[in-house]
Amino acid sequence: MSLQRIVIEMKAEEMILRVLYRSKGDANPGTVRRRREIEDLCREGLRQALASLESGDVAMCGTSGFSQREDILSVGSSDEAKLVKRTA
Repeated sequence: MSLQRIVIEMKAEEMILRVLYRSKGDANPGTVRRRREIEDLCREGLRQALASLESGDVAMCGTSGFSQREDILSVGSSDEAKLVKRTA
């Protein structure tokens, strides 16, 4: 499996992670094994994004220009992972 993108959505009492990845389809959807693989993939992607943010390896890719803003940050890493950050 390879991580393509993690989208983080923050709400009042929850955080929603949408994980886009490529897979050979070895594990069936809905199985414990598949859930664990995705959790591990997501954890590693978040670790890479945090390390890149701490090292300053971040570039502003674009802004929305509206009062409710959505800024997109490109986080560099060896796997070219992308992190989308939403701000209100």
